[in-house]
Amino acid sequence: MNRTEPIFRLAACIVTLLLILTARPLSADSVNSVERLVTRLSDGVWEIRHKDAPDGFPQGNTTVIIGEREVLVVDSCYMPSSAREDIAQIRQWTSKPVRYLVNTHWHYDHTMGNGVYAAEFPGLEIIAQSETRKHIQGYNPGWFERYPKRTTDFRKELQSGKDEAGKAITAERRKDLTETIPQRELVQVEFHALVDQTPNIGFDEKLTIDLGNREVQIMYLGKGNTTGDAVIYLPSEKILMAGDLLDHPVPYLGGGYPVELIGTLEKMAVMDIETIVPGHGEVLHGKDYIHQVSSLLKTVVAAVSLEIYRIGNGSRHLDEVQAAVAGDVDMAALRQQFAGSDKDNGEFFDGFSMKGLITAAYAELWGR
Repeated sequence: MNRTEPIFRLAACIVTLLLILTARPLSADSVNSVERLVTRLSDGVWEIRHKDAPDGFPQGNTTVIIGEREVLVVDSCYMPSSAREDIAQIRQWTSKPVRYLVNTHWHYDHTMGNGVYAAEFPGLEIIAQSETRKHIQGYNPGWFERYPKRTTDFRKELQSGKDEAGKAITAERRKDLTETIPQRELVQVEFHALVDQTPNIGFDEKLTIDLGNREVQIMYLGKGNTTGDAVIYLPSEKILMAGDLLDHPVPYLGGGYPVELIGTLEKMAVMDIETIVPGHGEVLHGKDYIHQVSSLLKTVVAAVSLEIYRIGNGSRHLDEVQAAVAGDVDMAALRQQFAGSDKDNGEFFDGFSMKGLITAAYAELWGR
């Protein structure tokens, strides 16, 4: 086993837990979304931004690309009901069939609607980078097992008034559980009826599809948010769907491969791009945000590298390195740059992105 794997698993657990428990709806222009927004990017190209699921889990952006013969969809979001709403919208735009669905990466908020699309469009081809295809096949079955178990654990905690360690829960925790359990049950009902669908087409570096007078390039630029992030590029329109390699206004850097993400974003930055659809958040114009995120990564990765050399490597030094990096870097300035004065954005930046970024960078660097 690679000695960095335990840290990566820990980071993944932190990512999942924080996304489930800390996402609270605030406004459409924050890390949380409370309404469904549709944006026309070009003739026959649409982006759909979804409101958060009832359990607070964010839903990835979906892009619809319509050619003269058929349709390609990028990411199927999280809630089956949201995927059905998207399909109803697509059928208002065109009578052409959805022939292709691309998953930018394996995370559940981008893939759980796959089964809905497969049921509605017989012959659908679901495409993912080869690593992502493998991860979806491996991770998705466990999700359906863990989700109801976690809800049951919450219910037991509320009924007993004690947490897993046997300690009495606070009034605030009791309030959170009282609100969370019914919301999770709503989501659970949808997942119970869902037939999961994994990608049936994998690619390694690049796949080009012609939808009928509309070329779509599906590419792997390198590791970043996961080992198999795909980007989808429309060369004629200069539009890029970036998945969670980019998220706005606060990047989702709670895990993954930040050291390698720097190089991946550098490849993205030299592409002929005018419009970017991030994995979450509003549509972006130009490349300024790519450079902004790259600068953040370089700053934090350099600080982590410095402190590993100074303090030492190995998992036993993680906490010490985290504390040292927090002192080396101007966290307040970075928080202001990405989160502004928004309280929820700031909490997400501090508790999810920065902690996860430092941990993931440490996992990549300490074994060198």
